Amino acid sequence: MDQNENAALYFVDRHVAEGRGDKVAFREADGAQRELTYGRLAEESARFAGALYRHGVRREERIAMIVRDQIEFPVVFWGALKAGAIPVPLNTLLASDIYEAILNDSRASILVVSEQLWDVVKPAIEGNRFLRAVLVIDSDEGGVPEGTESYTEFVKDAPQEETVEAYGDELAFWLYSSGSTGVPKGVRHVHSSLKATADTFGAQVLGIREDDVVYSVAKFFFAYGLGNAMSFPMSVGATTVIFGGRPTPDAVFDIMKTYRPTVFCGVPTLFAAVVAEQEKKGGKPDHCIRISTSAGEALPRDIGERWERLWGSEIVDGVGSTEMLHIFLSNRPGDVVYGTSGLPVPGYEVRLVDEHDEDVTDGEVGELLVRGPSSAEGYWNRRSKSQSTFEGHWTRTGDKYERDEGGRFVYCGRTDDMFKVSGIWVSPFEVEQALIEFPGVLEAAVVARPDEKDLIKPAAYVVMKEGAGAPDQQALKDFVKDKIGMWKYPRWVKVVEELPKTATGKIQRFKLRD
Repeated sequence: MDQNENAALYFVDRHVAEGRGDKVAFREADGAQRELTYGRLAEESARFAGALYRHGVRREERIAMIVRDQIEFPVVFWGALKAGAIPVPLNTLLASDIYEAILNDSRASILVVSEQLWDVVKPAIEGNRFLRAVLVIDSDEGGVPEGTESYTEFVKDAPQEETVEAYGDELAFWLYSSGSTGVPKGVRHVHSSLKATADTFGAQVLGIREDDVVYSVAKFFFAYGLGNAMSFPMSVGATTVIFGGRPTPDAVFDIMKTYRPTVFCGVPTLFAAVVAEQEKKGGKPDHCIRISTSAGEALPRDIGERWERLWGSEIVDGVGSTEMLHIFLSNRPGDVVYGTSGLPVPGYEVRLVDEHDEDVTDGEVGELLVRGPSSAEGYWNRRSKSQSTFEGHWTRTGDKYERDEGGRFVYCGRTDDMFKVSGIWVSPFEVEQALIEFPGVLEAAVVARPDEKDLIKPAAYVVMKEGAGAPDQQALKDFVKDKIGMWKYPRWVKVVEELPKTATGKIQRFKLRD
């Protein structure tokens, strides 16, 4: 091997060699509010690699992580890479039966879990035939559950190991898809993909800098959060503020005021809630944010415009996927058009195709295909799904888009969510965007439903802002008609307390259809 392409060398060890060992890499905003410098991360990740070797972990064994956003997360992730093992970060908000299925599917031999999550994880590992050790990240109060090992004791006195040699095309880590359309799938990524996303979106769109302080609402386990909070800031030696708790508007305001992030990475649901809370408070928020990003779901135009008026900085909205690791289609700083997903990120190409895989013209709806340097190697144990998603250099996103005359891409919905009314395609997102512009509506989701003649029509579920009563149904329907067209308005409107979502903020419309 001419050159070691293990991602841990670039993202971790390089900073010590370049004199950033004392720079804070991660700072906790809750709990004990601990800090982790680049130097300590290099040492502790090497020690975790040594502990894995000492325990007999072999190369390419899976290390499952059910770990909250805390400083042990980057230690375990990069330490596993240094050992040549495969870290598998899992959603920290799943139910026991889903954990059981994923742990059996991945055949992980080591599980690292935050003690706060133990009660949910415990039933998931009973009878597991693959786990050799369960490590609980314990507090200073001491004591771990019976049948587990203390993370602290596991790494204690372990030798610091050198980072193993790896090819850029070698498997590095897995992520499990968020499950917006069903059961999560194991998505396998290679070492070079991490740097590819940092070199493209991180450097050329976000413009990440060494003096930045980043706060990502999206957690580490989410592909979007992994880039925001780890690979992007670590590519330049910046600092990340991590918060293990629930990102309520009040928590976000506190972090903005106390830790002064310059880059804020959110999701549409959170942006909507924070904007509504600030408007209720009145005045301008106390912050140092120079740029914000949004992904996970398309950002409604109204939310982006209201945020920019209040914060004085843009939201760069884009689209990415677990399969592509991060954002590949995005607006740019200084060139944001809310209500669109912008243009392809440098280094990526996209196509819109019809059901025969023929390119569609501007203004027509087509399925979005993408190719670029960060595409996944495939799904684990899903050969048929891999073949239908990863077609040569191209990856099918499952998203429906149209391209306007200026070359910008406008989100229409998931392939499974789109439906025709009177023979014309209806985008759930377009209807939802119109609904949330109606006074009092905070969020909306639209699905297809047959009427009494068995003809498909839109049905809407809306969440109202705090203090707002139920909307006038006819006024709401007329409002949507005037905004986007007579045939697109929802025939039924139901007020609900909340919409079903994944932990990453994506609306699970299939649950509403059910």
